[in-house]
Amino acid sequence: MSIKEGQLVYLYGGERASYLILYAPGRRFSTHLGEVILPPKVSFGDPLTTNTGRKFYLLKPTTSDLAMKVRRTTTIIYPKDAGYMLLEAGIGSGSRVLEVGSGSGALTIILAMAVGEDGKVYSFERRKEFMENAMENVKRAGLEERVEFFNMDPASEGFPVENLDAAFVDVPEPWTLARPVHEALMGGGRWISLSPTIEQVQMTFDALEEGFVRLKCVEILEREILVRRGKTRPRERMVSHTGYVVTASKVNAK
Repeated sequence: MSIKEGQLVYLYGGERASYLILYAPGRRFSTHLGEVILPPKVSFGDPLTTNTGRKFYLLKPTTSDLAMKVRRTTTIIYPKDAGYMLLEAGIGSGSRVLEVGSGSGALTIILAMAVGEDGKVYSFERRKEFMENAMENVKRAGLEERVEFFNMDPASEGFPVENLDAAFVDVPEPWTLARPVHEALMGGGRWISLSPTIEQVQMTFDALEEGFVRLKCVEILEREILVRRGKTRPRERMVSHTGYVVTASKVNAK
């Protein structure tokens, strides 16, 4: 598959030498392993050699790559949490979803990939500078047509959209969104939130008791395994606590 000009590529030279860049014929890109020059005709999987003799490969970015390589002005939701959140939300091509807290746009990109060309992500952010950075990250990923951004506080102003399939809430006070999200979701729509402390989870559960059922809270831990002949073992460091994921389903009356 030939790479087109302006397309994002994952330039991979090892776990400590990986870059998400825009392809342009003849582009020079400098790394600590040397400089590479992007040739005029190239396909995913092709190797490149730096001026110092080190080898890189041009790979197709995964959704995880797109999310993890955003320009960050805030913390982001990690793939280990995002994957579970997507499965629990039950969304797919054509879904219409809320995102409350655009942050740096990492989850926005993941959601935009999930809903496809026929779906829509409505992303709400109170801080304009965060929203503008998220918009740039989404645009860089080529997904801007799937996302509509709002610079407002839906906790006090409500949502200008309704009958949505799911809501992803990543703000310090998710419990303040329980009622506005309930009004914006269709019957049976899913609530998904992420909070770093158990006190936030407790307050969120209290708020969700009003119009939601199937309340559940989980924590996802990720431990990489170093696979080496004769000495395979877990890596010393792991992605442990990042947040508690809370899920629930809207009901029309309790």
